[in-house]
Amino acid sequence: MGSALAGALFHGGTPVSGTVRRGDQVGNHDLGVELISIGEVGPDTDWSSALRDIEVIVHLVARTHVMRSYGDDDLRLYRRINVGGTRRLAEQAAQKGVRRFVFVSSIKVNGERTSDRPFRSSDPPSPEDAYGISKREAEEVLADVATRHDMETVVVRPPLVYGPGVRGNFRRLVGLVARGWPLPFGSVGNRRSMIGLDNLVDLLVRCVESPRARGQTFLACDSESLSTPQLIRSIAVATGRPARLFPTPVGVLRMLGGIAGRLEEVGRICDSLEVDARATRELLEWEPAVSVHDGVRETVEHLMRAQLAPRG
Repeated sequence: MGSALAGALFHGGTPVSGTVRRGDQVGNHDLGVELISIGEVGPDTDWSSALRDIEVIVHLVARTHVMRSYGDDDLRLYRRINVGGTRRLAEQAAQKGVRRFVFVSSIKVNGERTSDRPFRSSDPPSPEDAYGISKREAEEVLADVATRHDMETVVVRPPLVYGPGVRGNFRRLVGLVARGWPLPFGSVGNRRSMIGLDNLVDLLVRCVESPRARGQTFLACDSESLSTPQLIRSIAVATGRPARLFPTPVGVLRMLGGIAGRLEEVGRICDSLEVDARATRELLEWEPAVSVHDGVRETVEHLMRAQLAPRG
C-alpha cells in the first residue's frame, strides 16, 4: 500500500519520503521517493531522521491480523507495534511540528460482524480480537497526543483491502478458484464490504489534502458489497474458470470449522460485515472510482501474471 500511495502523491505533485525497516532498502524509490531506514517499529523507535521538513504523515505500519494465535501473548505483540509504535511516532511528529497525522486503522475497531445494518463511523467501538483492540488503543493514544500538541488527526478504518500484491485469505481463495476446486459455500447468504487498493489510495490522498478531513474518523469501502458466493463468481470470471459452488448448511460449516480449529476463518466466510461509508463520501466529496468487479479482475490478473513470471 505504501508504494501505491507514494506513487499517487508523487504524481500529484506532492514531495514524498517513506520509511523502511531494513538498511539495505535505503535509497530512492523508482519514483524518486526517498526511503529512510528506521529499524524495527515499537515504543523505542527513533523516527527523527524521517521527520525533517515533514508536514503530513500517513501511518501505515502495523502488526497486521494473522490467523495464527500466540495465546496470551497476542495482545502484547500487537500492542508493542500498533500502540507503542504509534504513540512513539505521534509524540516525535508533534515535537517536530508535523501538521496532520493520517492513521490507517481497521474496521475491526467497530467489530467483527454486522447483522441488522452496516457499521457507521458514529457507532461505539466494539473490537473483539487482539488486533482490533490494539487498533482502537492506537486511535486513543493518537487522539491524546494530538490534543496535547494541537496536531490534526485523520483516522481511516478500512475493511479487507485487496489489490495487486494482496496476500492472505483473498490470495488463497483465488488459488482455489483458479485450480477448479469445488467450494462448499453455495448456501452462504452474507454481505461483505471490501475496498480495492486503488480506491483506498485515492481516499488517503483526499485525507492528506482536504481541510474537511481534519479531526474525522472515516469508514471506507467500495461502492458495492458482495456475498461470499458472489465474490467467488467474480474471481471465477477473472480466472476464466467456472465457479464450482455447492450448497452446505452454514451451521455445518461452522461445526466443521470448530472441529478443525478454524472457527474464526469460517466466520469470515459466513458472517456479514458491511460498512456504511456515505458520511465519508459526502464530507470528502469522494466516490470509489473502481468498481468491485473491476478491482477483483485486476487483482486476479496480477496474481496470475506473478505466478507465471520466471523466478530468478
